[in-house]
Amino acid sequence: MTFEKQFVEAKLNELRGYVEELENLLKLGDAAILEDLDKLRHLERAFQLAVDIMMDINQHFIKELKFPISDDFQSTFYVLGGNNVLPKEFADRVAPVAGVRNRIVHGYETLNRRQFLKDLRINFEDFKKYIKFISEYNVKK
Repeated sequence: MTFEKQFVEAKLNELRGYVEELENLLKLGDAAILEDLDKLRHLERAFQLAVDIMMDINQHFIKELKFPISDDFQSTFYVLGGNNVLPKEFADRVAPVAGVRNRIVHGYETLNRRQFLKDLRINFEDFKKYIKFISEYNVKK
């Protein structure tokens, strides 16, 4: 397999869709989300799928550009930061989304949903920044 710009762009388009879903849900108040299990599950699922796509993109870059193999999904962000695909400070800040995704999917820890929602509101723009950075790099590639 070789580096596929079309693959990256298709993944970015999927990611944009999930980011839009998240953004629409985040327009609701915390109580409206936390007290409605369907909305809460929708938020968690859209978050999980968005992070899954980010990790797919990261792994594609790592494999096809022959970057050092990462130890885990969180480390894929660090690898891209260390290879100037993402700004290093941004990669360091956004990488923990992989751990949050794992808690949602695998229940490794009890997820404090109120804190999850608060953190998501604070860091939501990072999804858009990720799309911007990857798009810019993909155009240059």
